[in-house]
Amino acid sequence: MAPKGEAYKELHLPEHADIPLQCREVRSGEEEEAPYTYLLEADDREPHQQLTPPSQPPRGRKSTVTMLICLFVLLILGLLSLALDYVEDSTSTSIGTTTIPQYFQTTGESFAGPTATGRTPFLAQNDPVPFGASRSFVANTPLETALPIIGAPQNASIFHLMGQLSPYFPNPSGFGVDEYSLPRGTTITQVHVLHRHGSRYPTTDAAVERFGKALAELVAGGNVNFTGALSFVNPWTYGLGAEILVPVGRQELFDSGVLHYYNYGNLYNTSTKIIARTTTQDRMLKSAEYFMAGFFGLEWTRNATLEPIIEGDLFNNSLAGYDNCNNSNLAVAEGGTNASTQWQNVYLRNATARLQSMSGNFQWNISDTFNAQTLCPYETVAYGYSDWCDLFTYEEWLGFEYSIDLSFAGNNYFQSPTGRAVGIGYVEELLARLNSHLLTTATAQDNITLDNNTVTFPLNQTLYFDFSHDTNIAAVLTALGLKQFAPLLPAQGPIPSNRSLIVSHLQPFGARVDIEIISAPHPVSATRRDNPDEYSDGGPTQYIHFLINQRTLPLGKSFPECGQRTDGWCELPTFLNTQKDSLAKARYDESCNGDYAAVPYGTVTDGVPLS
Repeated sequence: MAPKGEAYKELHLPEHADIPLQCREVRSGEEEEAPYTYLLEADDREPHQQLTPPSQPPRGRKSTVTMLICLFVLLILGLLSLALDYVEDSTSTSIGTTTIPQYFQTTGESFAGPTATGRTPFLAQNDPVPFGASRSFVANTPLETALPIIGAPQNASIFHLMGQLSPYFPNPSGFGVDEYSLPRGTTITQVHVLHRHGSRYPTTDAAVERFGKALAELVAGGNVNFTGALSFVNPWTYGLGAEILVPVGRQELFDSGVLHYYNYGNLYNTSTKIIARTTTQDRMLKSAEYFMAGFFGLEWTRNATLEPIIEGDLFNNSLAGYDNCNNSNLAVAEGGTNASTQWQNVYLRNATARLQSMSGNFQWNISDTFNAQTLCPYETVAYGYSDWCDLFTYEEWLGFEYSIDLSFAGNNYFQSPTGRAVGIGYVEELLARLNSHLLTTATAQDNITLDNNTVTFPLNQTLYFDFSHDTNIAAVLTALGLKQFAPLLPAQGPIPSNRSLIVSHLQPFGARVDIEIISAPHPVSATRRDNPDEYSDGGPTQYIHFLINQRTLPLGKSFPECGQRTDGWCELPTFLNTQKDSLAKARYDESCNGDYAAVPYGTVTDGVPLS
């Protein structure tokens, strides 16, 4: 028996904090049956419960106790609601009492672009390996790339010949200099990473999509029957999505984050939170997030704030510089496309005849054959394997790679009249960071709203992570004036064996340019082959070191002022001096907005329109 005047009861709250608790006073005629009745409404998920205490307090105190209990419970529910809101929004909604600006919000995905997914892979069922008793076992990791390609040298992979559609692999041949460790006493003080997104589906309404859908419709309508090596097409359907990352694309960026942490993790100051930049496009945002998860772990939002810059026509965005460079999207900047088409007519002549012999009344043209070849890398990264790959010989895959080199040379590198202009915005930002100043005047496609504020464009970080696109990275290399990628590639062949511009090595999926700033206590010897730790006489010296896909890019090949160093470095002040006229050389307004005629491929040689 409870002491007189006290009521002890166990109040069982519902599991969900958003279920309202209703309290009511009991009328005088109800006291004997139910002196205190609490209705717990659970949206019909729980029956109403009656909680009756073992004793009844005096009438005067009864209402007071009831109201206090109601107020207490409502207070608890209010606190729970606030806590849930905080958990949901803690990564993007508030700092103290200030709402985080739109440019730091990564949920909701404004300006995300197309996000169509495709058919799910089933490689465990569909993988045709082994390809015969003579083939050694190579497990897919995760893509099936151990294919029997006619004419392929031992250990050669066609998946290293697919240009910008190649799944990521480190540059296998380098750029003509050796790799060296840092001399004792020398330290890396800063790194700037410019990173491409991971493997993806084709872009919306791409030629390969149009071809695939048209071919599938013909087959489904019973209008054509394929035989021999093409018989797989009879039940084939086009099932690729559009634009967004495929699973291996997520892995590429996560793995890169892990790799960069091993390389540069010591540069992170654990008491700070860095700004990293990407664009609002879905694959760009996701690529940045997977990279951050690899670098920092799943709790990366404690270490970095992601700044997605709007990617869309006429928006200023140095990570997608073509959006505010009108001529880069017109025929005046398609010399590379024209050159690639010429080359396709050379290297795909035999393949087209071979496919025609197995196609009944379907009439193949060169464009169809090129699109069929392009289905190989897209289906491989989407499904893990593609039947289209081994329809082509190794020599024809070498031709495919070169066709993409021609396209990039004329559309994005030095044979393009907008090559420098598209990339100059990022170069201006890099130089601003290296010189520790904000950008206050609109000179190219830099977003001055962001670049004029140290909150959104910090100048004191040791780690800078920026995420961009393949063509934009090519334009950045052009705007920097890296002339080793400038030699003209002949549209009719033969393929130059010693060319530096190999898109498979420069802009595969997941490509990255790492720019290291290095501090040495003395000048490092320009010839390190005999004594890699050798210093010269002199005081502290700073250097800049470019790596593209994990291989050193020798700056002396493009800038004689840097000297022919065996390690490819350049003294930082010297490099900055080579860049002092980079904006003027880009001729941004004329290149992007000028009224000039298209000229044949090879006429433009310096990434700007003819004077």
